Amino acid sequence: MSDGIAWIGAHHHTPSSTVPGMLGGISLTLARGVETDEFLINLGADLDELAARTPCSELRAPAGQPGQPSPHLNRAMYGTCGEWTYVLDDWGMATWATGYQGKVESMLPCGGEEIVCLTANRFSPPALIIHAPDACAYRADFGTDTGQGSALDAALRAAGAVFPSMPEASEAEVVAYFEEHGERLPELVFAAVGAYTGVAIDQDAVKAGDLPCVLIAPA
Repeated sequence: MSDGIAWIGAHHHTPSSTVPGMLGGISLTLARGVETDEFLINLGADLDELAARTPCSELRAPAGQPGQPSPHLNRAMYGTCGEWTYVLDDWGMATWATGYQGKVESMLPCGGEEIVCLTANRFSPPALIIHAPDACAYRADFGTDTGQGSALDAALRAAGAVFPSMPEASEAEVVAYFEEHGERLPELVFAAVGAYTGVAIDQDAVKAGDLPCVLIAPA
């Protein structure tokens, strides 16, 4: 098994490719305190498709009916590790993040659940961390923390994923630091989240499309 999830961040800038599964530009959503199928249904997964547990490499979008083309659908590969459900998106954002930010009721965080979402935000940079340790969610750009003094924030700092910012550092220092270390920032963020959650996801299985997958219309 690949070590942790840092490899996802290492491929943050890799273009989405034609591999059977996913590799470049993956967004990751982790959830615990909610059953896996329930979480995926809340994201918009089809019940029959979910029950089929079709590997990503074998899943095909349905053809549209005459005069009624199918809506655009995005792949969401998923699995579990320990007490966490993980969902992988490679279309530029995390499905959960778009729904949460659009206030889709089924995707709003609930008490007793915890969600950690790393969304690539390719259509509206920068990439974001969204942490909902309960019914409230906190956001942070990659390179910062949520400001809540949480264990996740501590993990981000320990991994070197919190970069200097103004006014603590000068503009010149901030720019110079990002120029030198910015390329590795996504890898550091994913490494921190892996350390916080203990989640490890097999890179080879994801790349090959061996994990189950569903097709979800964007929120």
